[in-house]
Amino acid sequence: MTTDALRARLLAWYDANARTLPWRVGPRDHASGVRADPYRVWLSEVMLQQTTVPHAAPYFLKFTARWPTVVDLADADDGDVMAAWAGLGYYARARNLLACARAVARDHGGVFPDTEEGLRALPGLGPYTAAAVGAIAFDRPTNVVDGNVERVMARLFAVEAPLPDAKPELKRLAAGLVTAERPGDWAQALMDLGATVCRPKAPLCDRCPIAGHCAGLASGAPETFPRKAAKVERPHRHGVAYVLTRDDRIALVRRPPKGLLGGMLALPTTDWRAERWTHAEALAAAPAAADWRGVGEVEHGFTHFTLTLQLLRAEGGGGASDGLIWSPRRDLDALPSVFLKAARSGLTNLL
Repeated sequence: MTTDALRARLLAWYDANARTLPWRVGPRDHASGVRADPYRVWLSEVMLQQTTVPHAAPYFLKFTARWPTVVDLADADDGDVMAAWAGLGYYARARNLLACARAVARDHGGVFPDTEEGLRALPGLGPYTAAAVGAIAFDRPTNVVDGNVERVMARLFAVEAPLPDAKPELKRLAAGLVTAERPGDWAQALMDLGATVCRPKAPLCDRCPIAGHCAGLASGAPETFPRKAAKVERPHRHGVAYVLTRDDRIALVRRPPKGLLGGMLALPTTDWRAERWTHAEALAAAPAAADWRGVGEVEHGFTHFTLTLQLLRAEGGGGASDGLIWSPRRDLDALPSVFLKAARSGLTNLL
């Protein structure tokens, strides 16, 4: 099968099977001249980094209802955006989101640049996001390679090098299939193929429109591609989180702007370290004088380490100048998932 035939088969499959997504202009509408909104494309791509479509879609709908344009987002309060982002993880993305929106509003009159180079110049837009917005929103023949596309390329060409070392080769192979014909649809067709047919486990090769060109399928074990290097065990850290309540309010703090979960509201916590905290150490580090009692612990996994948080619970305590933010318990859902998990557990275990 030639490259032209492969492209024709995949695009025909996409025309018939494209996923309906809240940020997408479908192939039929696209063919009739409807163009995707660069703001919605950009926002969706940022949300989808490290996040699945089913998880990201409700956040996307809430964001676009509250901030329907990039100028609206640029004018938003930082705390409101960070709170709306809670649950999507990787909170540096939310800070970059605001920086980019404000740059587009301030330096480009609220209009996204329409070239890959112009998009790359915006704060927080890496090579992948710039390529995706360039292709999907502006029909530029860019090379859009996400995890789904990497998997398709690894199987299509039976690439033996393991990830992550194989990434440059997979990107090179994907670039060889990009042309000026329907570049936005082509990028989304590859993404959809990887998400719905060329799945990580149990690929549906009998439904694949380009199975006849797939060297991985010809090998008899397509599911073994892409090859993966042995996983490195993540280090484990320990900390203490403090669940301090007063009537219907809970004590929170604002984390420093830089670093993990930067700028987010959170439970007061100790540093996170390799050694477990003793009870005496935990009491000495408490954010306020109170009758603290242990109420269990929670486990949480981050990308680069795992965490055990011991929970100390108290009622009352805290003064006017203790630096605590007293927030209604009903607003807990705005917390990052690790602290939401800790707060719910601490509140469930009554003193």
